[in-house]
Order: sequence, then C-alpha cells, then structure tokens
Amino acid sequence: MKKLLLLFVLGMFSMPLVAQNANKIEGIWWNEEKTTKIHVELKDGKYIGTVVYMIPEKYENGEAPKDKNNPDPALQSRSIVGLQLLDGFVFNERRNEWKDGTIYDPESGKTYSCFARLEGDDLMKLRGFVGGMRMLGRTSQWFRTEL
Repeated sequence: MKKLLLLFVLGMFSMPLVAQNANKIEGIWWNEEKTTKIHVELKDGKYIGTVVYMIPEKYENGEAPKDKNNPDPALQSRSIVGLQLLDGFVFNERRNEWKDGTIYDPESGKTYSCFARLEGDDLMKLRGFVGGMRMLGRTSQWFRTEL
C-alpha cells in the first residue's frame, strides 16, 4: 500500500513537468528561410501554428501573398498571413516530440503528416512526410524569435 501511495504522489509531482516540456513548442518561430513568422500555441488540447508575419519583400502590390496554390479554388484568394500551417500536434513524452500533426505547404498547396522535435530551446525541426512513412519526407528547421 505504501508503494502505491508513493507512486501516486510521485506521479502527481511529475505531471507539471510533462506539461512544461509539452509547452516548450509554444512561441513565435521563423521559418527556415526567415521570411515568415509562425505563432505556435495550444488550442483545444492540440498545438497549432498560424502565420503572423511575413517580410515586406514577399508582399505583392502592397498585399501579403495569397494561397494561390491551394487545390480548393475558393481558398486561393485568402492571405498567407493569418493562415494556419500547423494543426493537431500532441506531445509524446516518451519520444520527446510533438506528433500526429499536419503541416500545410502554401508553396505546393499540399498538406503533409508531420512531427516536430526541439533541439535546445530555440531550434525546432519539423518533418513532413507522406503515406505514414517518416522516411519519405523533408525536414525543415524553424528558429525561435519574437514578434
């Protein structure tokens, strides 16, 4: 009985540590090319990432670029700024990664399965892949920044 009580107490104290690790992904991140800033946050129990800034050089006629490569013609006129690129990530404590997410690539108009890992506090590596096979994909590096 004492062992069970001890395990329960230790489990209660370790829960905040798991949440603390999971929340490390939250913040503002530059994409690999440092042209776009993405705000990663917890929403409805899952981590999402939304474009909050794009360098002025990417603007066309004074406007942020549109999602012109989206396969849905009704979405091709929406702005990239404000667009949600990451969706559905959950933290896997055992693997120390955020998994089961998707990443949308406005350059191709495609959505890929994705997972993310942090290296230190300021570098996130995201791997988008197809067919459930992590080997068939591409890794992108994002860098922590401020808005």
